[in-house]
Amino acid sequence: MRRAPVVLALLCALTLGACSSSSGGAGAQSAPASGSAPPAASGGTFAVITHASAGDAFWDVVKNGAEAAGKQYGVTVTYQGDGDPGKQSQLIDQAVAQKVDGLVVSMANPDALKEAVGRAVAAKIPVVTINSGAGSSKAFGAITHVGQSEDVAGRGAGEQLRAAGVTKLLCVVHEAGNVGLDQRCKGAEQGLGGTVERLQVDVANLADVTSKVAAKLQSDKQVNGVLALNPAVAVAARDAVKDSGSQAKLATFDLSGDVVTAIKDGEILFAVDQQQYLQGWLPITFLTLYKKNLNTVGGGLPVNTGPGFVTKDNAEQVAKLAEAGTR
Repeated sequence: MRRAPVVLALLCALTLGACSSSSGGAGAQSAPASGSAPPAASGGTFAVITHASAGDAFWDVVKNGAEAAGKQYGVTVTYQGDGDPGKQSQLIDQAVAQKVDGLVVSMANPDALKEAVGRAVAAKIPVVTINSGAGSSKAFGAITHVGQSEDVAGRGAGEQLRAAGVTKLLCVVHEAGNVGLDQRCKGAEQGLGGTVERLQVDVANLADVTSKVAAKLQSDKQVNGVLALNPAVAVAARDAVKDSGSQAKLATFDLSGDVVTAIKDGEILFAVDQQQYLQGWLPITFLTLYKKNLNTVGGGLPVNTGPGFVTKDNAEQVAKLAEAGTR
């Protein structure tokens, strides 16, 4: 994360003052389903294509970061998301056909996206991967990856839960096949040094998430900790803990306004914060640098945006930023 000020300073010089003016350049636009790309601003057109499901607050913050960077640097940013890897691949192919100047892709299922990303690289379109898929990013030809080490983040979460007295943990997985979520659970198991059991749920059905978590807590009284991997799932799990009468400690990955409020109220111990705003903002920064000056960042290693931890001690400060859509 320390690289960001240096990158910004260099980009300010490259864009001849773009960093000191918010009036120049085009703002972010919604990507068309097909056909030609929207008219490019002076800095080019960059497509952001994620595995986000509709209405996911986490990805709204990523989108906000990408759009803010696009406005600041005078580039056109388009954003689309689809949780189906096949449809996400189609969106990547559409962006390639539109001859965008750069591509930002989250890779929850790297194997399913390998060919589509390969076609983008073959077309000489620079690709920055974000969020998930760090282990495949370089091999697929991306110029860098922006995200957090899910193993490290998981271990940190497990260590904090162990310190809180958790001995048997329920790791709630909300997207089947997402390699990053699996890494989080494995890391949590290492950090906890106790038993970790996975529970598969559907993030699109939060009422069912509450029901399944509550049922597990009622049927297995030894479970004294719950780790959610998504902020919406965390809120559903909070309700499950209440409904079941369990004393299980609850923690989560990622932030939302509701999660921060629950931390302040003592309902959630902590949230692992990967600062997803940067996962939108930094890739647009890096692609602009690459387009203008062939700069790459990271030296072949991922650029980490996390993990950090939001606890009751700093939740009040973070709450104000979450309301603004930047955390």
